[in-house]
Amino acid sequence: MAVLDPTIESDVVLFDEEKCRSVGKSLHERYVSASPFPSIVMDDFLSPDLLRKVLSEFPKSEGKTYFDRSQERLKYQYPPSEWGGPITHSLFSAFNSDAFVGFLEEMTGISGLIVDPSFVGGGLHETKRGGHLGVHADFNQHVRLNVVRQLNLLIYLNENWEESYGGNLELWDKSMKTREVSVLPVLGRAVVFTTTLDSYHGQPDPVMCPPELSRRSMALYYYKAVEGGLDRVPKRTTAFQVRPQSTDQVDWRIRSKHFLDDWVPPVVRRRIKRI
Repeated sequence: MAVLDPTIESDVVLFDEEKCRSVGKSLHERYVSASPFPSIVMDDFLSPDLLRKVLSEFPKSEGKTYFDRSQERLKYQYPPSEWGGPITHSLFSAFNSDAFVGFLEEMTGISGLIVDPSFVGGGLHETKRGGHLGVHADFNQHVRLNVVRQLNLLIYLNENWEESYGGNLELWDKSMKTREVSVLPVLGRAVVFTTTLDSYHGQPDPVMCPPELSRRSMALYYYKAVEGGLDRVPKRTTAFQVRPQSTDQVDWRIRSKHFLDDWVPPVVRRRIKRI
């Protein structure tokens, strides 16, 4: 039985708010007590049949751009304009509904969550064989909405995914000394975690699936308004970390950017950029 079981009528996906809040409350203690930071891994989050419909609409990668550098390689992100059909669009809309947000608020204890209708950085994700995403902390500000990121939701779409294929999501402690959680990305498995400047996570080891397969997922991010606005919060883009005793490379470009943002006055930063 699925953790949540929305109704589907004429390709419209609907969550029941009362049921969502009830399930969220039942998972609250498990979520807030998790280590290395508040999080939860849920199997059978949605019915396999619903997720197979999303898979049937999954976009093709041919001709699409992808990330290709040492920190992230062979990783595709598909925004709403590239989603293939009505079920995918309807399910993402349902994840932004009051009912589903109620589930997240009850489970996490974070009230006042704000959705992103444009799914910046989220949507459908795909990593091809040999690809990876280094351990990192996520960008924290949605400037256009004037809000700060609070939660990540990941739902995996990989049927018959074997352990030898890898692609595990890893959660690391704040000191980057210990990997505390490793999640095989099998169909229907969902992960929710609180997003902070040191909630380090990633898929750092290359995917080893057969060439005809790929690692696929749905990704959504939820936000909250901050009293006093974004000026009260340090602005961060994706900040990659180096695992101990690994060949991971330091992302000096981003570290330099964060240093400039924190310590150099805006007028000086603008002159540096012009140079």
